[in-house]
Amino acid sequence: VLFDIEEEEKEDALSKHSEKLAIAFGLITLKGVPIRVVMNLRICWDCHNVAKMISKIFKREIIVRDRNRFHHFKDGECSCKDYW
Repeated sequence: VLFDIEEEEKEDALSKHSEKLAIAFGLITLKGVPIRVVMNLRICWDCHNVAKMISKIFKREIIVRDRNRFHHFKDGECSCKDYW
């Protein structure tokens, strides 16, 4: 869904996606184990890119199950090869 909103509002809306919050929570509470997130919607392009970056920077495996498939993020790459 496309909205006609200002750039600042877009940034604010993207920062509150539940998968980003779940990954952040996993980073501060779970040490040395994969972070697993299950959601009932498709992952958006921004959250997908953020998960790739976090997996590379923090050297953590992140597994996200969205509406269509599993996404395994490791070393900055996703198992879907950026096709979702």
